[in-house]
Amino acid sequence: MSARPPAPPARAGGTPQLPLALRYPPDQRLDSYIGAPAGAVEQLRALARRPGADWLYLEGTAGSGKTHLGLAACADAEQAGRRAVYLPLRAVAGRLRDALEAMEADLVALDGLEAAAGRRDDEVALFDFHNRARAAGMGVLYLAAAAPPALPLVLPDLRSRLGQCTRIALRPLDDDARRQVLHDRARRRGLVLETAAVDWLLTRTGRDLVQLLALLDRIDRESLAAQRRVTVPFLRGMLGNGREGAG
Repeated sequence: MSARPPAPPARAGGTPQLPLALRYPPDQRLDSYIGAPAGAVEQLRALARRPGADWLYLEGTAGSGKTHLGLAACADAEQAGRRAVYLPLRAVAGRLRDALEAMEADLVALDGLEAAAGRRDDEVALFDFHNRARAAGMGVLYLAAAAPPALPLVLPDLRSRLGQCTRIALRPLDDDARRQVLHDRARRRGLVLETAAVDWLLTRTGRDLVQLLALLDRIDRESLAAQRRVTVPFLRGMLGNGREGAG
């Protein structure tokens, strides 16, 4: 499952950290991830909580849940009393060294390695960070759209280092898993989604999970404002021409 990541927390210069609940949304936890490969959650929890655990490399296409798991691992680490940093590399492309050198943490999750691939300065910064983090006993979680051999890296030594991590391959969710995700997210909000309404969403609004979860936020707000149950007629009215049918 994917989710929109929060902005990376500021740590340098004595800037206070953001509260845990703001940085790591409660929907994104290890226990709420649906469709994890066998043993993946246990490996992530070990990395989050135990010094010296195997470093992990999560690979998967958009919608496979990399960001969910990266945020969830950081939340799990902080719940265990450890310091964690989640960094989306796209947000710091071209200035990655400064971001990495400012980090002091027990667990670092680096999301979107493909954003650094092909940028030699960023790749060198990643390589240096990898070696520094090993020496310091940090835990590192890499998140990428593809396995190390498939990334367009220009630094062979970085590819070699990434290849030493334990790899976990994530697969896009099928429709049954998407239904589970929507029902689970709705339940956590106290929102009742009829099965017919979920089926209608999947057939009429596309299957991209990021967009579906953003749409669920809107459905939650609008059904609450209208004091309406989430039925197919309600969804037609909300997403169609604005004329709601009888719910």
